[in-house]
Amino acid sequence: MAIYPGSGGRSCTYKPTGVSFPPFKFATRKVLNTNIKCALKSSVVDQSPQQQSSVDVKQLVDFLYDDLPHLFDDQGIDRTMYDEQVKFRDPITKHDTISGYLFNIDLLKKLFQPDFQLHYVKQTGPYEITTRWTMVMKFILLPWKPELVFTGLSIMCINPKTQKFCSHADLWDSIQNNEYFSLEGLGDVVKQLRIYKTPDLESPKYQILKRTATYEVRKYLPFVVVETQGDKLSGSKGFNDVAGYIFGKNSRAEKIPMTTPVFTQAFDDQSKIAIQIVLPKEKDLNSLPDPNQETLGLRTVEGGIAAVLKFSGKPEEDVVREKEKSLRSALIRDGLKPKEGCMFARYNDPGRTWNFIMVRGMRC
Repeated sequence: MAIYPGSGGRSCTYKPTGVSFPPFKFATRKVLNTNIKCALKSSVVDQSPQQQSSVDVKQLVDFLYDDLPHLFDDQGIDRTMYDEQVKFRDPITKHDTISGYLFNIDLLKKLFQPDFQLHYVKQTGPYEITTRWTMVMKFILLPWKPELVFTGLSIMCINPKTQKFCSHADLWDSIQNNEYFSLEGLGDVVKQLRIYKTPDLESPKYQILKRTATYEVRKYLPFVVVETQGDKLSGSKGFNDVAGYIFGKNSRAEKIPMTTPVFTQAFDDQSKIAIQIVLPKEKDLNSLPDPNQETLGLRTVEGGIAAVLKFSGKPEEDVVREKEKSLRSALIRDGLKPKEGCMFARYNDPGRTWNFIMVRGMRC
C-alpha cells in the first residue's frame, strides 16, 4: 500500500498533512509448482571446467536488455541467440522449437496488440538469467476490447555448449500453478475478458509493476488535484465544491475538462479526509486559476508506488474499510510494508454511489 505525499500547493483553509511512500520491495518469487529448471543433457553438463567457464553470462544479460524490448515490434527478437530446439513454456502455452516460439509471438501480435515492458534482467544461476516484465494486451477481436495484464518472471537457461538460450519459462504473478497446462492460468485469462468499461476521460498515468490475484502494484506519474475536506472515505461531502472549481467557479471563470477518478484520501491518523478531483495533465500549479473558495486547495501529488485493489458493488463505508483491511493483509502476507492511510478511487459522481458498476482503485 502507498499513499501520495503532500507537496507544494497553494494555501487554503484545509491543509492535509503529507505522508511519505513506503519502501516497496518485490519479494523474491518462491517457485513451488513448476518443474522448470536449467536441466541440461548430460552430454552438455559433462564438460571441462574450461569449457563451462567460457559462457559470458553478463554479455547475455546485456543482450537481453537490448533485444527483449523488440519482442513485439517489427524488428523482433534475434532468433540466432536461441537453440533451434529451445523449450518455451508458460501456464497455457508450450513450444519446443524457436519457430514455434516465434509463431506464438506473431499470433499474440495479431490478436492482442501487446505492450511488453521490461523491468530488469539479472543472472540467477551459473547458466540461468531471470527477467521481470509487464505485458499489457488489448484483445481487439471483442467489441469492448478488454485489456489483459500479466506480470511475472521469465527464467531463461543457457546451453553452455552453444552459449545460446535452450529454455524459457514464464511464471505469472497472478497464479500459483504455473505448470503447463494450468487451468488456473486459463481462468485468469478468461476473467480478464469480461465486459468492463470506465468513462472515456483522462486519468492519472501509471505503470503496472506487479499484478497478483489480489492486487496490483503500480507506479504513478505526478498529477495535480483540487481538493477540500471530506467526511469519510465513501462520502461525498465537498464534491460539489471541487466539481464547481472545474465547472468555472474559479478566479478566471475557466471551465476545465473533466477527468476520472474522484479520490477520497484518508491520512495517517484516519481522522482527516480529503476529497479530490484530478486535473488535466497539461495543467500545473502556475497555469491553473485560483479557487474562489478558501476551503479549496490545489496540490501536486508527486506520484510513486501504490498498491491497488479493485472491487465492484456499492461502496458503503464498512465495505471500503473492509477492502482496505484485506489489501493491507495481502501486502503484509507477501512481505511488503504498507503505511497508514489510503486513497479510494471512484469513477462517477460520488454523490450517486448506487450507480456504480465497479470501484477500481483502493490505494493504500
